[in-house]
Amino acid sequence: MDSEQNRSIYTLPFFLLCASTLLFSASFNMIIPELPNYLSSLGGAEHKGLIISLFTLTAGISRPFSGKLTDQWGRVPVMAIGSIVCVICGFLYPILSSLSGFFLLRLVHGFSTGFKPTATSAYIADIIPSNRWGEALGMHGLCYSIGSAVGPALGGFVAQTYGINTMFYFSSLFAFLSIIIVFNMKETLKTKRPFHTSMLSISKKDILEVRVLPAAIVMLLCYSASGVILTLIPDWSENLGVLNKGLFFTVYTVASVAIRLLSRKAADQYGRIIMMRIGIVIMALSLFVLGFGKSVNYLILGASIFGIGSGILSPALNAWTIDLSEPSHRGRAMATMYIALEAGIGFGALFAGYIYQDIMNRVPQIFYANAIVVFIALLYIYYWEKTKKSQHY
Repeated sequence: MDSEQNRSIYTLPFFLLCASTLLFSASFNMIIPELPNYLSSLGGAEHKGLIISLFTLTAGISRPFSGKLTDQWGRVPVMAIGSIVCVICGFLYPILSSLSGFFLLRLVHGFSTGFKPTATSAYIADIIPSNRWGEALGMHGLCYSIGSAVGPALGGFVAQTYGINTMFYFSSLFAFLSIIIVFNMKETLKTKRPFHTSMLSISKKDILEVRVLPAAIVMLLCYSASGVILTLIPDWSENLGVLNKGLFFTVYTVASVAIRLLSRKAADQYGRIIMMRIGIVIMALSLFVLGFGKSVNYLILGASIFGIGSGILSPALNAWTIDLSEPSHRGRAMATMYIALEAGIGFGALFAGYIYQDIMNRVPQIFYANAIVVFIALLYIYYWEKTKKSQHY
């Protein structure tokens, strides 16, 4: 048992999984900074909040299906489905160039993140000892973050140099490369069953894993900030004179990568709760900085602080979710967590888009209001701990 707990996590399957995730992340993130202007060119400027919220809506709806399929059909096929959706959507954006076509694709595109991350997280829990989950999820998240940085930067360059349609094709290429890696990976689900249409029948118990609801609540509150940022930062960056709208996301990711490298074992050594508290406080602070400063320097500072906060919070929160779950329901548990993630991003995006309405002086107030929402997650953790302690007496 000791040798199992102490074995290295840095194996070929783990590296392949990280590489696939990096490419997948770059695929759908590279188009995000350019979508607000693209939507405006289609005549839908007032609907910018829907860019993210529609994407997260179908991602959330698909989670119960991906969770059940992950636990019954297998991790590998579910990961592959997520990447295949990205490939298809990248080719369809230039073809379905009407407002209705664009919103339809945002709905379909959301299925990609509804499937791949759910199965990927379960795969990691299968191949990594439980006492190293925090470190492994942190390193895997680092690769996702690198993709989040490379994607917008590359997407912005390609769109400005070769046109936005070429950027969509590059998105498909990256997703296709992520599929190639996944198809060569060994299945880790021990009781894998052949696919049957009954697996698409969802009951109430398949929708949410009750055991991980505390982690889901924290996730929902904190990641509303991502919805706000994804909706506002492209226009806010342009207002501050930043030509490449991917700058914020690049700086954010560099900071996130750096803190993940420095603190990759922290959640395993010091505990999930304390690291989550630290991450939440830093994330809330970043939103105040973004709202307070009206210059490029403050944008960069806010992006750095936000990257540090999310880089600390995410591995601890993911590991806590797995801690609370049962091995036979890891797919459902991760699906529940991601439902909360998408709900948080979606609500944040809708809130920001509804208040913003292309009125730039409203942006700081939106950041301040969202900082309060993030801080509520900290209060909830204290409440959860107090309730848990009282149950032992």
